[in-house]
Amino acid sequence: MKILVDAMGGDHAPQAPVEAAVRAVKELDVEIVLVGNTAVIKNELSKYEYPQEKITITNAPEVISNHEEPVKAVRTKKGASVVVAANMLRNGEGDAMLSMGSTGALLSAGLLIVGRIKGILRPAIGTVLPSAKGPKLLIDAGANTNCKPENLVQFGIMGSVYMKNVLRVDSPKVGLMSIGEEEGKGDELTKKTFSKLKAAPVNFIGNIEGRDVMEGTADVMVCDGFVGNVVLKTVEGMGHVIGRQLKNLFMKNLRTKIGALFVMDGVNEFKKMMDYREYGGALLLGCKKPVIKGHGSSDSLAVFSAIRQAKMFVETDVISGITKSLENNITE
Repeated sequence: MKILVDAMGGDHAPQAPVEAAVRAVKELDVEIVLVGNTAVIKNELSKYEYPQEKITITNAPEVISNHEEPVKAVRTKKGASVVVAANMLRNGEGDAMLSMGSTGALLSAGLLIVGRIKGILRPAIGTVLPSAKGPKLLIDAGANTNCKPENLVQFGIMGSVYMKNVLRVDSPKVGLMSIGEEEGKGDELTKKTFSKLKAAPVNFIGNIEGRDVMEGTADVMVCDGFVGNVVLKTVEGMGHVIGRQLKNLFMKNLRTKIGALFVMDGVNEFKKMMDYREYGGALLLGCKKPVIKGHGSSDSLAVFSAIRQAKMFVETDVISGITKSLENNITE
């Protein structure tokens, strides 16, 4: 299996992508193509020992920044790393692609170059979040801020397939994010989506509220990209604050330091559960081939987790599952 990695995207490029690639070819039985400035990548790779036949470089001299207009940049910067990787994916030169760079550029490349699955109105970002009952999927986490009920229904279908195929959840529970559990609660979009999700080929459990995100009430949490991105950033922020406050608490005095020795295993387990780096990247569900968006601040652990996630995405054939699930629910 060959994973295409945008080595120039993200706050810690190319160090983090290169280090993660070296670890991945040793531990995950994959081949990695690092896409970016050849000289820069070669210099970084020279610091490591690795099976050289498993890591190759494709030159891409340009980079799309977060400050550029995504669609225009993707169309005009043919040598940008994310554009080159997307074209390689479309042409069958890799099985999946990963970028930690501009979200807008990756979305545009996924839509304009890789293309949509037939019947999908809009690809959506699916992000795996921690909860009291294990990992759950939030979709859409920021790709589409203005949605129709048909979009949200497709998000629910795609998310359900992912949870079933990749995380092995039998009959994933699909919940609709709203301001109350009752069917009549929410804005017009939520109310109209509710009845359509009831008729969709998913295990719809009704409305869920913000408190249900961390409780793990639903396996798939459906919402538009505006709501989803707010939820995502809130969960990320909460994880950082809790981790920092726990550290301050245990380091307060000698007594708390001694107490920390007795609970450190549990604390470390909790920190790992809340650490986004352990969950990989966000999935651009709805594209014809696997596209993964890594966090812009990803370190090597986060990039490695995203590569592992991309491998699972390919192995479990999520895209075929989505296509089959849409056969009786296509909205042109």
